[in-house]
Amino acid sequence: QVQLVESGGGLVQAGASLSLSCTASGRTNSTYAMGWFRQAPEKEREFVGAITWSGGRTSYADSVKGRFTISRDNANNMVFLQMNSLKPEDTAVYYCAAQLYGRMWAGVGNKNAYSYWGQGTQVTVSS
Repeated sequence: QVQLVESGGGLVQAGASLSLSCTASGRTNSTYAMGWFRQAPEKEREFVGAITWSGGRTSYADSVKGRFTISRDNANNMVFLQMNSLKPEDTAVYYCAAQLYGRMWAGVGNKNAYSYWGQGTQVTVSS
């Protein structure tokens, strides 16, 4: 089991920055990658970005590329999502998720390839 706890959400104005954190505990050595997803009201949960624990390789959705940055702190089992130049359309509940080595074949952008999820944190961007 892997437990995930997000923090750092809030209400900001368009153009502002916000940083989210995700702390993992449990069997983190079984985790290949950590992903960030978001879900706006009445919309499907969508991929934001991901980072591999080993090597720190990152990938991003086109909608956030150049504005969002994912980083990790392996020693403390933490993953961060730095969000800059926020837009109202970034408003959503943001979730971090853990992908196990056994599911890495499915790709880091596939939400169905993640086995564990945090409770989510609300990000609201006002215009």
